[in-house]
Amino acid sequence: MARSLDGRVLSPVVDQAPGQVGTETLFTYHEEDGRVWAEYAGGDVVRGHLVGTREGDRLDFRYVQLKRDGRTASGHCLSTVVELDDGRVRLEETWEWESQEGSGTSVVEELPS
Repeated sequence: MARSLDGRVLSPVVDQAPGQVGTETLFTYHEEDGRVWAEYAGGDVVRGHLVGTREGDRLDFRYVQLKRDGRTASGHCLSTVVELDDGRVRLEETWEWESQEGSGTSVVEELPS
């Protein structure tokens, strides 16, 4: 199992579609006793939050965000935590919007220190 996500800052490796998270979005993760949560902002996202659980290297969480245009959006994500050779972590994600149409995959990685 990869190390704890607590205190780690991650960002997507590529931009998603407009109005979604992108390379300017920073996620600050917290983890305690199998629970995970994060705050995120940047790019088209003014403020976002996610909350869920971790079992081994699998995350299962819901997210909600406020976009620059004033709209809100929410969805569900399943992620696999991967430890990189340099000790950073990567999340390989499969997500689906619940408040609108759309689904996809993404990768977020811990920023180098």
